[in-house]
Amino acid sequence: MSDRATVSDRAERSGVPAAPATRTAAVIPAAGRGVRLGPGVPKALRALGGTPMLVRAVRAMTASRAVSLVVVVAPPDGEAEVRSLLDEFPLAGDRTEVVVVPGGATRQESVGLGLKALPDDVGIVLVHDAARPLVPVDTVDSVVAAVRAGHPAVVPALPLADTVKRVAPRDGADATAPETVTGTPERALLRAVQTPQGFDRRTLDAAHAEFGKAVGEGATDDAGMVERLGVPVVVVPGHEEAFKVTRPLDLVLAEAVIARRRANDGF
Repeated sequence: MSDRATVSDRAERSGVPAAPATRTAAVIPAAGRGVRLGPGVPKALRALGGTPMLVRAVRAMTASRAVSLVVVVAPPDGEAEVRSLLDEFPLAGDRTEVVVVPGGATRQESVGLGLKALPDDVGIVLVHDAARPLVPVDTVDSVVAAVRAGHPAVVPALPLADTVKRVAPRDGADATAPETVTGTPERALLRAVQTPQGFDRRTLDAAHAEFGKAVGEGATDDAGMVERLGVPVVVVPGHEEAFKVTRPLDLVLAEAVIARRRANDGF
């Protein structure tokens, strides 16, 4: 049996109807704690320029005219808090519907719960990190356009500026022990992947049905799960401002980007 037939069978088992679906929705998992940013509120609720990162991430999705629904996946015990937050920082206009659902213990589980909340008429799904609050709308639109053009899985990405080394696992439990370099991948063939990642809805549902309970490699990247189905993933240009806010220094950079936008664009 061909890979294509196998993927089709998996899509059928996922329960998503085969009828054409036209809407595009975005799922934003926001259930993580973000410990690398230090103690305090969850990472997605940290303020940037007076506005929580999660709100900025939602606004980045609703800025695209292609997106008609955003599903925010909140911490399991934080659904009410996230709903209140979105009410406090309303979106401009009412073209895009925003709903909040409780998440799970892992990112994979949270994305899966977001997918289950989508109505049947959604045919394209974007999965976007709440910690990438500054992604430009042109990047969002490029991902959607590529999926609409027939690519079942699309990721925005940038070439790497640094040389990358492959290392062997550490021998023992000492986290400070030197690591041994085992190779140097060709940098020209590597990309740093961003979000939103875009998918044909049935393909992404099939990936989560097949690998949703798996752990390890692919657990933090939906495109990696789709790759394991044997489905091709394509890359469109990413953007430098779509970086992930993970460490304290990233907060400083994000504030600088916001200040520049306000000075240049008035928002």
